[in-house]
Amino acid sequence: MISSDSHEHDESAMQLGFYLVFSILLNGFGNGLTVCMNLGSALWTASAVNLTHTLHWSLLVVLLVEGVAVTATNVLFLGRFDWRRVLGNLVYMFLFAYVVAGFTDLLGLTPIRSWPLAVRIVLDIFGVTCIGVAVSIYQRVNVIMHPNDDFMQIIRFKWLHGRAAVAQPVSFIPPITISLICFLITHQLYAINIGTLFSLLCQGFVIGTADRVVFPNLKHRNLTV
Repeated sequence: MISSDSHEHDESAMQLGFYLVFSILLNGFGNGLTVCMNLGSALWTASAVNLTHTLHWSLLVVLLVEGVAVTATNVLFLGRFDWRRVLGNLVYMFLFAYVVAGFTDLLGLTPIRSWPLAVRIVLDIFGVTCIGVAVSIYQRVNVIMHPNDDFMQIIRFKWLHGRAAVAQPVSFIPPITISLICFLITHQLYAINIGTLFSLLCQGFVIGTADRVVFPNLKHRNLTV
């Protein structure tokens, strides 16, 4: 088990609250934008979109069910039940699901889907980048985070010596598998396109870079894996 206090700072509760709220909104916006563009979402979001078409459930319900399943997996990986961590995963998951659904609906009311393809590709990649920056912020705050990103953080620091660029694609194996299973059932793939490829290849790099350049004084707090 790794437990690190060496990078803790005396950020005020107000500062940490700002970082957390900002990251939740940024993550929700980025995911909502990629879903709206339909040019490729981050892998977990893409798997949720494919499940909605396979199971005929709402995106909100699928995001919640997927989050609960990943939370259970995190407990298995940690080898112990940390109720505060689990509660934080579940709280973030509920907030995230509603924020993503809200941004998706809101952006769907705008004309951006009809904009030129080149502009929409740039917006989609921008959305994926927003997701990576948001993950970097709330992983460092480490008060609550989405179970999918806690899953990545456990892999990153427990087995891969903190290498975000390696841990992120490894953590994408489950959503890739889910999307492939959905494809075998429906013979269609949704929300998988150039943005998904960018997410697979570059999101770990975005997270690692954001750790250094976005709110650089904010370091990983209370890191236990």
